[in-house]
Amino acid sequence: MGRLNSKGQALVEYLLIIAVISVVVVSIVKLLGGYLQDSMTKSSCQLIGEVYVEGAKPGEGRCEPAE
Repeated sequence: MGRLNSKGQALVEYLLIIAVISVVVVSIVKLLGGYLQDSMTKSSCQLIGEVYVEGAKPGEGRCEPAE
């Protein structure tokens, strides 16, 4: 019976580690999400040949046709 309990304990420890890592990753993405969105928008503007226009806040940037 002792072996079964230690396997269950290890599984719970792994699940707790995964949960903590998930919370940290979600928090980082939430904090930096606007900047990530701006960088993706900037890259897509270059791909389609449009000009990137920066927004008032992070995440509000947009593509406009080149003149």
